[in-house]
Amino acid sequence: MTEGTQATLTVIVPVYNEAEKLRSVLVDRLFAAPCPIPREWILVDDGSTDGSGAILDEAAGLTKESVRVLHKRNGGKGTAVREGLAHATGEFVMVQDADEEYDPVEVPRLLQPLLRDEADVVYGSRFRRERHQVHRTFHYFINRFLTLLSNLLSGIYLSDMETCYKLARTDLVRAMRLRARRFEFEVEFTAYVAKTGARVFELPIVYYPRTHAAGKKIGWRDGVAALWFLVRFNLLTSQEAAFGALPERYRPSTRA
Repeated sequence: MTEGTQATLTVIVPVYNEAEKLRSVLVDRLFAAPCPIPREWILVDDGSTDGSGAILDEAAGLTKESVRVLHKRNGGKGTAVREGLAHATGEFVMVQDADEEYDPVEVPRLLQPLLRDEADVVYGSRFRRERHQVHRTFHYFINRFLTLLSNLLSGIYLSDMETCYKLARTDLVRAMRLRARRFEFEVEFTAYVAKTGARVFELPIVYYPRTHAAGKKIGWRDGVAALWFLVRFNLLTSQEAAFGALPERYRPSTRA
């Protein structure tokens, strides 16, 4: 970012078969949410078969903000995020699910440590004690268990590794050699952040969990698979394999 210019937030929205509520989520929830800096939206249709792609094509006319729509064959959330990252131009980047579980009203507060140059990555935690919120038992214990293992293997302490709300500097994420195809993206991202000297913040957020009957796509098989990916990305992937040209500012030796 050059002097006198304003930072931009790139919001990547992976979409797979969300047609029922997609238009209202985009217009009333995402586009309408406040943001202290300009946003660019990268909407990625991951091979939807229910008409979601056509709704995304209409999105550019539903807001005055910058919108780019990408269509790809179905490959999973991780592949959709990688596709979006390849087109990101903002100084900061985040992923936003195309449902009502995460409230984008939280984003301005999560952005503040980045804008003040106090952090390079900010996690929005569903489980911080500042939020007295009831969660569904099964998903709560699975998420807490996976986060505990992630903390032990990565060496950075978080209360919610699996959160969708991860805001980061784009140059850091762009340097990652991401391989994840599905929901293991969350594991891979955190494992790679831990291999750097990046400054990490975690702030509480509100979360509105949906059930599988309501369209939730992650399941118990993804939880089991996450155990392997925790080992693979934390212990079996070196920093050299995890990153291409890692910017000097994120190298551990510069931020001991």
